[in-house]
Formats: sequence, C-alpha cells, structure tokens
Amino acid sequence: MRRMETNPLPDRADAAATMDAVMRWRKSVRAFRPDPVPRSQVEDILRAASHAPSNSNTQPWQVHVLAGEPKRALSNAVEAAFHAGNVPPFAHFPEALPHECAQRQDAFGARYYTALGIERTDAPARARQVVRNFHFFDAPVGLIFTIDEKLHKHSWLDCGLFVQSVMLAAAARGVATCAQVTFARFGPVIAQHLQLPAGRVVACGMSLGYPEAEAAVNRAGMPRETLERFAVFEGL
Repeated sequence: MRRMETNPLPDRADAAATMDAVMRWRKSVRAFRPDPVPRSQVEDILRAASHAPSNSNTQPWQVHVLAGEPKRALSNAVEAAFHAGNVPPFAHFPEALPHECAQRQDAFGARYYTALGIERTDAPARARQVVRNFHFFDAPVGLIFTIDEKLHKHSWLDCGLFVQSVMLAAAARGVATCAQVTFARFGPVIAQHLQLPAGRVVACGMSLGYPEAEAAVNRAGMPRETLERFAVFEGL
C-alpha cells in the first residue's frame, strides 16, 4: 500500500497560525490602488489555486485574466448593456431568502452603503455604485470565471472552491480581491466579448489588486456568525 505523503510544512503550528491569519485578512475589497499587479504574481496565485479540490479531479473551471485596455473594453461593454437594459432575467437569490440569510443581507447593505456615505433613498448614487462593479472597482486586474453549462451543482461547488483558493492565494501575497456575482448577469455579453465557446457560461468575476487601506468601504467590517450558530457536533 502506498504511504500517504507526509506533511511538507516544517512547523504545523506556524502553518496553522499563518493560514488563520490569511483567512482573517481576506475580505471583499472595493477600493484599490492603481499600482499594477505583475503578471508573474497573478500566475503564481493561479498556479497555487489550481490545487483546489474537485470531484474526480475534473477541474471544471477556466479563468480569463484582464488588465489595461482589454479590461476597459469588457467593462465598457457590460456598462453599455446595463444602461441599454440589455440584461436577461437573473436572480442572485430566490425570491424569498431564508430568514437568517435575509437578515445578514440587510445588515451587509446597511454597513456597505453607510461606509460609502450613500443614503438608502439615494437611488442615483446607488446606481453609480452598481456601475463601479462593472469596472472591477478600478482594480488593475479583472478575472472572469467560467464553467461548462452542462455541469451539475457539485461542479459549480468545485468552481467555487477554486475561486476561494484564488482569493486565499492572493491574500497570502498581500493582494486583495472581491468576488463579484454581478458579472453572471451579463453572461451573453461577456461570452460574445471574450468569444467563449458554445456552452461556456460565466460563474462570476473578481477584482484583484492592492487595497486602498484608508478607504472607508474597505474598513466596514462584516460580522461573522459564532461557531455555535452554524456548526452541529455529534459524537465528537
């Protein structure tokens, strides 16, 4: 029987502390410095993330990495579709969210727009902030994640694991991210712009760059539920 590979980390306690710190440092950043992220660093992040697990090692994800003029062109195409009302029906969530999820969503919205100084009733300001999504919040790098539409929800879970791995690999290098479901709303526009093969659909996008530390929106801490609220232990 082949022996399982031993843990290559030199000190498990140090590794655990580092990993915990990376996961706590990672957050959704929506204000970035203009400094470019070197291609070599983006490649390192994606190579590390490629070790994400997937069902039967199917690795169902693909990612388009955009910067400079290609990123601007895609963002402009998405914004134009938004203003033209050329957006197919799309829902991030079911019409009736489970009560606890709805409470957390409401709390997020309150913290987010308060940090931006936008009143709940200020529809024009909210619309302008929505448009900033399409421009990757001015991050120097934008990522578009795609998956084959034939795949089932378990493969979508695999894609999500890859997306999370990208965020953690970036955070370990001091690079900030924000995963953005909003790009999935514009799947047909993006598919045409990126010339995606038939059957390839957009799962989400992601902003990637160095965080603007003093931006209020980046300091709006989002609370997490306690362990007792989300974990059930039996026999342990």
